[in-house]
Amino acid sequence: MFYAYRDFTFESDQQLRRYQLGRAHHRALYFIGRHPGQTVGHLLSILKVTKQSISRVLKDLIEQGYVEQKSGARDRRERLLWLSPKGQELERDLTDRQSQRFARAYRETGAEAVEGFRKVLLGLLDPPERQVVDKRLRGGGR
Repeated sequence: MFYAYRDFTFESDQQLRRYQLGRAHHRALYFIGRHPGQTVGHLLSILKVTKQSISRVLKDLIEQGYVEQKSGARDRRERLLWLSPKGQELERDLTDRQSQRFARAYRETGAEAVEGFRKVLLGLLDPPERQVVDKRLRGGGR
């Protein structure tokens, strides 16, 4: 698991360093891209990080023009998040690199192994989280 994670993240980490960003920035970009217009609170619940740590990450991404933040229509205190075109491009580049690794591994192992791997990954999640994530994955919401 650790070797796979190391290689899975290596290329993206190199790309992120060029922009003085890290894995936390990549995770935020990824999930903001999957849930445009989400609240900061929703992002916190997905990432399971503190408000303080997400604030630093969002500050960097907003200042560098990767993320746009707007106030909610009904509640002006609500902060809604979108990727800017620049953020969409960076997120796509980072995620495409990792998607290519998955595609190669899936081709090499076959459908039965892929389904088994999906089950193992779901099994690693805390039980209350399994149904939520499985539903997102089956619905295409990543």
